[in-house]
Amino acid sequence: MAFQIKSDRKETETKSIRFPLDLIEKIENVIKGNDVTFTGFVIQACEYALDNMDVN
Repeated sequence: MAFQIKSDRKETETKSIRFPLDLIEKIENVIKGNDVTFTGFVIQACEYALDNMDVN
């Protein structure tokens, strides 16, 4: 299944992480015009990765 951006609001906890500047730029370009925040995109991308990874 392909990754699709969706608007989603959930209860959250703050975590600080660092992103490479080029990755931030790519994400910001992808989310333009979509009803999703940077944080929302990162959460969805992590959920997608976890749901689609091979676990040994």
